[in-house]
Order: sequence, then structure tokens, then C-alpha cells
Amino acid sequence: MADYQRKTALAPAEIIKKAEILLPQAIGLERSGEESEPDICYVGDEGIVTLSLHRHGPYTSVTASTNQLRTSRIDYEIQKFLTELPYEPGDKPGRGSGDPTQ
Repeated sequence: MADYQRKTALAPAEIIKKAEILLPQAIGLERSGEESEPDICYVGDEGIVTLSLHRHGPYTSVTASTNQLRTSRIDYEIQKFLTELPYEPGDKPGRGSGDPTQ
């Protein structure tokens, strides 16, 4: 029952490609057959995540909605997933340079 948002330079197809790799590995979520553009739904034992992707010029707005509390594992992993989406073209995925490494 939490929403997380990120603006990224990636196109929706690239975001879906990353999600198809990272979400099953990190949280065991699989893409659901019940979805409609621009929403993609992933389900698993940890819960449900819906990614809403909206392209605005050179950027895509990504909203990740979960059905779990903000303190759940799924919410933690979704926040990590969103940090893997580059904010600007050429950005490296992951934590920013100002963040501690551990």
C-alpha cells in the first residue's frame, strides 16, 4: 500500500526489460497476465507490484505501487529496482556518488 516514483531517461520498453530480469531474481515476482497499458503487474509470494509507465518527452515517469506496508521486503526491493533506472542519459545505475557504499 505504498507508491514510489522515479523519472528516468529509459524508454518504457527498456524499463520492462529490466523489470523482467530483476524482479523475478530479487523478489520472485512474475509478470501477471492481467494488465493494461500503461500498467504492468507483477505477482508473487511477497505481494503485488504494479508499474505505471508514462513517457513525457525524453523521460519516462515510473510509479511503482505495492500492496504491502512500506517496511516489507517487496517495498525495499522495489526501491532498489528504481535506483537501477538512470535519471539522465549516461548515468550509472545504482546509488548516487553521495551515498555511502555500505
